[in-house]
Amino acid sequence: MTGAWRLGRRAVLGFGVAAPVLVPLARRPRAQALDRLSFNTDWRAQAEHGGYYQAVAAGIYRKYGIDCDLRPGGPSLNISQLLLAGRVDMIMSNSYEAVTYVREKAPFVTIAAIFQKDPQVLIAHPGSGVTSFDKLVGHPLLIGNGGRVTYWPYLRKKYGLSDSQLRPYTFNSAPFLADPKAVQQGFLSSEPYSIAEVLGKPPEVMLIADAGFGSYQETIAISRRLATEKKELIQRFVDATLEGWAQYLKGGPATDAANALIKRDNPDQTDDRIRYAIKVMNERGIVLSGDALSGGIGAMSDRRWHEFYAQMADVEVFPKGLDVQQAYSLDFVNKGIGKP
Repeated sequence: MTGAWRLGRRAVLGFGVAAPVLVPLARRPRAQALDRLSFNTDWRAQAEHGGYYQAVAAGIYRKYGIDCDLRPGGPSLNISQLLLAGRVDMIMSNSYEAVTYVREKAPFVTIAAIFQKDPQVLIAHPGSGVTSFDKLVGHPLLIGNGGRVTYWPYLRKKYGLSDSQLRPYTFNSAPFLADPKAVQQGFLSSEPYSIAEVLGKPPEVMLIADAGFGSYQETIAISRRLATEKKELIQRFVDATLEGWAQYLKGGPATDAANALIKRDNPDQTDDRIRYAIKVMNERGIVLSGDALSGGIGAMSDRRWHEFYAQMADVEVFPKGLDVQQAYSLDFVNKGIGKP
């Protein structure tokens, strides 16, 4: 598959010789076969996926006995459909999709949350005076369909905003750059970097999580059946992934091999862009904040899930009365891996 790669499985028989008689086949040592698991990210390879690439490049998955088939996503790939169809074992997801599974009675569950803070941002022109969410009133807001059904209803109610402010967003910053009053959506580690290159100075960047939007992002979603029937294997995958993230966030030469894999899978990524992404993820506590401060990377809590669901039910994104506890499992996390 284009853009995908996997580690080869090894099944090698060693033949011991005790002259002059061969050791019987049943007693010959056998290399341990790796358990194969597939994981689909939500977009093209980038530093925001670096912990997974680190776990591959540094041999962490292998150390845990796993052959990880890591598959990048893309604009034309619906990874939720791949999970529903059983074509991939796990996908990168978020709190919104997890509660959607509960609403639709789909048998999937979230088992870890790599990003404690949703890295989605709103971006304003430098010098525009739009430095906080309460200053968005009256400005055209370029927000895509995904944002309009997740964080937008929350922001609209909290800050007295209006749907009349919304403009289409097509993942192209040209309309934003042409209008000094415009505000556009983006990801903390991506669009602000590109816009700063064009403008020659950094834009104003408002992290939606800082407005109180409580969604976990870059979560790991899996079928309930696999999580139950292969619990020990899935625990190994989670532990290896969290170790990969703990290493990757430190940056430096130890991450060079992982970054090389990211650039191979997505040639648009550069060393400067990757360094920028790691820097802002660390500065803004995208991975190491919230529940991760006590439970380690990937941590989750009942409180946080219930608060997020209450936020979304309050603005009628989700109906009231759902059993949000069905959206997640705490069995695989909160074990202190990568705890600061």
